[in-house]
Amino acid sequence: MTLLVISPDYASHLLPLATLATAWRDRGERVVVASGPATAGIVDAFGLERRELRLGRGSNPGVIRAEDQPVDEGASLRGFFAATREGAVPTLRYQAAERLTDLMWEPVQSARATQRIVEEVRPDEVLVDHLAFNARLGLATAGVPYGDVVLGHPSALPVGDEVYGLPPEWPSAVRPDPDELADLRALCERVSNRFADEWNRAARELDPAFPTTADAFAEHGPLVLYNSPSELADPARGPLLPPHRFLGSALREEPEDREIADWSETAGRFVYVSFGSFLSVRADVLRRVADALRSLGLRAAIATGSADPGELGELPGDWLVRPYLPQVRLLRAASAAVTHGGNNSVTEALGCGVPLVVLPFSTDQFAGAAAIERSGMGVALDPNAAAAGDLADALARVLDLDREARDRLDALAARQAARPGPEVAFEALAEQPEAAERAS
Repeated sequence: MTLLVISPDYASHLLPLATLATAWRDRGERVVVASGPATAGIVDAFGLERRELRLGRGSNPGVIRAEDQPVDEGASLRGFFAATREGAVPTLRYQAAERLTDLMWEPVQSARATQRIVEEVRPDEVLVDHLAFNARLGLATAGVPYGDVVLGHPSALPVGDEVYGLPPEWPSAVRPDPDELADLRALCERVSNRFADEWNRAARELDPAFPTTADAFAEHGPLVLYNSPSELADPARGPLLPPHRFLGSALREEPEDREIADWSETAGRFVYVSFGSFLSVRADVLRRVADALRSLGLRAAIATGSADPGELGELPGDWLVRPYLPQVRLLRAASAAVTHGGNNSVTEALGCGVPLVVLPFSTDQFAGAAAIERSGMGVALDPNAAAAGDLADALARVLDLDREARDRLDALAARQAARPGPEVAFEALAEQPEAAERAS
């Protein structure tokens, strides 16, 4: 059997997809990854085959800096970083305006490149990042079934009257003005219409008989795999979801680092802090998190990313501070985590039974933060408004969860350990009618 994995050239996307693929790899099956050059090292580290496939103008090998990107992408990132300082709605407006170039980069060329790889590799099963719209269009117009992996809050695939780019729920600490929200919704609807037009034009060029869509953002594969625990799902959305499975998380194995292993074994109670590949640029917020940790006398492991550690103030000598840290290894030993609310950070923390302080900046992070808050497994704050004292209070709360929330979190982690995300994905694809036909 051959599995084809299709991913944009971003580490934060490929890492969970490659982890899902280990269910095939560890069974001795062939796994081929189609992605860009920046993530080639990740493919090699997982011991998988690779095919070159560029699906966007940007890339990210693990830590992203605007100056390392092509000129247009670098300018876009700088605009995004500036928007996050203005607040939630300005950030979402900026992202909406950028969406066409972000998500439908050279759609016909990328779709055809995807089709050529399928013809060459001849996969039995395909896993593809939901946000790889141009690759999914290539698969759909060629009639190739696939597992559609939503790497984010489930609302990244809108249902019902949801509009892509407009969070369906907000954490209590972030309450946009109703008029601003109405304007944002109108903008997201205009972008959605333009995106559908672009999708339909590309689809007609690829296959003139392919059906048109009114909302390309709502299009999906025959099986949707949500890289999220079902415990965070909004029950009201349940009846609207397409055929799907909740994977929980994709807890990856990371190379052993003796220095980090020694530190975590002797650190006692510590907090893991990371704002991911992009948002580590917000050193001002990381500084306030560091101030809160110092005030509580807590030890910390901080992945600074693109931030200058010097901007975080004088850091205690017994803290672990590096640009990049093995997140899953540290989460397995951490008492709590502070995150921007990215999908990997949230799902990996919960899969390790670690409560969260979430500081959402953009996209589906707001809905994800609201889900964490609703579940009682963490606290959400506005990153631009939360002072060090607010952060210290939030950390104290998650470090002393009430018994009911602690029990739910422990049960979630136990269920994921018993049925890891890669195994759920493997079983789900094997049960698809197309897979049964191939096996007969």
